[in-house]
Amino acid sequence: MSSLWAQLLRSDLPPDLFEDLSFAVFGLGDTAYDKFCWAAKKLSRRLHSLGAEEICKRGEGDDQQQLGQVVSFRLDGALQPWIQSLLASLLFLYPLPAGIEVVPETTTPPPRVAIQDDSAPATKKDDPLQVDPTFHTAVVRTNKRITSADWYQDVRHLDLEFKAEDEIRYNPGDVALIHPIAPPADVQDFLELLHWEDVADNPITITRTMEDQSLPDHLPLHPEQTTLRTLLSKHVDFRAVPHRVFFQYLRCFTSDEREVETLDDWLSPAGANDLYEYCHRPRRTIHEIMTEFRNVRVPREYIFDVLPPLRPRQFSIASSVKEHPNHIQLCIAIVKYRTQLKIPRRGICTSYLSGLQLGATLRVGIQKGLLTLPPSPSTPVICIGPGTGVAPMRALIQERIHDGSSSNSLYFGCRSATQDEHYASEWASLVSCQQLVYRVAHSRDGKEGMARVYVQDRIREDSKRVWSLLEDGAWVYISGSSNKMPTAVKAALAEVVEGAGGLDKEVAGGTDVGRMLELSDSLIE
Repeated sequence: MSSLWAQLLRSDLPPDLFEDLSFAVFGLGDTAYDKFCWAAKKLSRRLHSLGAEEICKRGEGDDQQQLGQVVSFRLDGALQPWIQSLLASLLFLYPLPAGIEVVPETTTPPPRVAIQDDSAPATKKDDPLQVDPTFHTAVVRTNKRITSADWYQDVRHLDLEFKAEDEIRYNPGDVALIHPIAPPADVQDFLELLHWEDVADNPITITRTMEDQSLPDHLPLHPEQTTLRTLLSKHVDFRAVPHRVFFQYLRCFTSDEREVETLDDWLSPAGANDLYEYCHRPRRTIHEIMTEFRNVRVPREYIFDVLPPLRPRQFSIASSVKEHPNHIQLCIAIVKYRTQLKIPRRGICTSYLSGLQLGATLRVGIQKGLLTLPPSPSTPVICIGPGTGVAPMRALIQERIHDGSSSNSLYFGCRSATQDEHYASEWASLVSCQQLVYRVAHSRDGKEGMARVYVQDRIREDSKRVWSLLEDGAWVYISGSSNKMPTAVKAALAEVVEGAGGLDKEVAGGTDVGRMLELSDSLIE
């Protein structure tokens, strides 16, 4: 995509280049970030400027619940009306031939695969994930909790070792990809809900029948054998919160009158909010929903249509390969909470990782990240990474210190010095060696009645030093939660620019300072 965008931005392109092109754009975004659906907006504007015709108003899906109103399934709430508008435009511009009618929405589409029983003796073949050259086998060398035992959140430090011949390479900001495996007890329970328990371990082969439909990564296809149990363990995610299309399939596969009536109501425009209140607000999973729709019978051929793929999870790498060759270290918060319905919920991948014993093996991929280091080790950096957001900051600081840099500042935020100050002894050691300036905010350790202290407050306290670093060309990195923290940090930086730097308030405003630093490639989120 980046190479295509670079071509589209060429200044020598004629304004009528795409005069014969019709297009439509639907953007995926999150209003927790400043540049909501920015890529979709820029693409739409650029195509317009080159003469293309937009046949449907741009759609913008928000992955956050809108304040002050109830939305239907986040992205689905915007996507469904947009699809209807797009279809109407396409039918107007390109009418169907005589005698051909639009397929009703209630029609069950054909499955994307065919599944056959296979009684032939199984031949030993490697799991596709095991032979994927972009993944490497790692051995768990460390898997320890770094928050106190009585703390509400379990945060783990994992050290994964790879063979020297793998020659793994990564940079600060890169991401580790890990495929989770569903707990066997949950798999068995779901097999029983689908009435597949008697055939769960029978060998089957899978053949793709719809070439334009996606399938999970590393899926064994014909002639390789697999089982329904394996598919539920490694390839489909029955613990996901489903989208609207899941309920459309439930409607196709139940004959119970009460279930049909309920699903018809939820799938109607008038029932969209009821569906939201039932599923998305309490974050009901597919597994939980199937316990209430007992009369649904999903044909096994539709397993990849009804259930979303079990995707690899992404974790920021918390180490430098220069400092730890043949190793990847991770700092991971184990996801564990109760839903609005007081149902215990655990993250499928973090639960899988937390249960790995020393010596266990797993496949790990490496994905390029977005961080860029300053060209010179002498350039100052200001790293802001509360909580597990410190992971890429740790990788960056290790890399710079290995390259001879001592102009490194870290602003870390947590709740308590004794409970969840990740890598505290490590930061203290770097401070004693004068390789790091470490400023920590313990938001819950203050006396009762006193205002809580966050990383942005420490930045304000250090306004003169921060401004001096910015004047020296410091690069600023922000990592962590996508909620209010980045905005609050930018606002604090704006106050530093205004107060210690003496810039005009309007220029130093939170958005402007963010834009100013971004344009100079020195602010990276």
